[in-house]
Amino acid sequence: MTSWFIADLHLDASRPRVTQLLITFLQQVKGQADALYILGDLFEYWVGDDALDSVHAAHFLPAITRLREVSDSGVALYFMHGNRDFLVGERFAESTGCTLLPEQCLIDLYGTPTLLLHGDTLCTDDVDYQQVRKLFRNPQWQQQFLALPLDERIRQAEAMRMQSRISMQGKAETILDVNQQAVNTALRCMGVSCMIHGHTHRPAVHEFVLDGALMQRVVLGDWHEDKGSFLQVGVGQMKLEC
Repeated sequence: MTSWFIADLHLDASRPRVTQLLITFLQQVKGQADALYILGDLFEYWVGDDALDSVHAAHFLPAITRLREVSDSGVALYFMHGNRDFLVGERFAESTGCTLLPEQCLIDLYGTPTLLLHGDTLCTDDVDYQQVRKLFRNPQWQQQFLALPLDERIRQAEAMRMQSRISMQGKAETILDVNQQAVNTALRCMGVSCMIHGHTHRPAVHEFVLDGALMQRVVLGDWHEDKGSFLQVGVGQMKLEC
């Protein structure tokens, strides 16, 4: 059996084909894997689990139903928050049968200790983003935001999404990528030689030497309307589909 890793699907009502790609993918994984890890940004934005009770969740429900089928089939399902869906909570976890992971998670991947992250914490050169991230991850800010009416939360999320796109257009590509020193620090702190993350939308397998040892950093790709991206890992095998 194998374990699968996906990230950065950015599911949204405006991209129904991506949702359908995910549903097809989940049908293939159901009952046929040890685990499925979702490493953040499954959704374009998530404004609170109470949205599951509203009409705004209509385009999410088929995917949530299929995720539940995957977990019910015996596949261990894990979810890590991204920079878009950091408000996913326990109700979502109960609905899908997933386990919510911390923002840095160390797993034993078929004998290889491996660090899992969404990846945004590694982009330390993007100072503006890191400041915004700190605000959004503040429990007090989250409590105040979740107290707003649902429609107002959605309005603000749409506005923040537009502002994010404008901000990214004015930044150099190197600023939006990971900082190698941040990568090195994370690997050293965890005492591992392998890391898997998403966020940057730059799928690749990077190998480099750190402190005299060979390191590996696997970057998951984002999903488009005509193609998904995933990593499949088994004993002695690894396949990154871009």
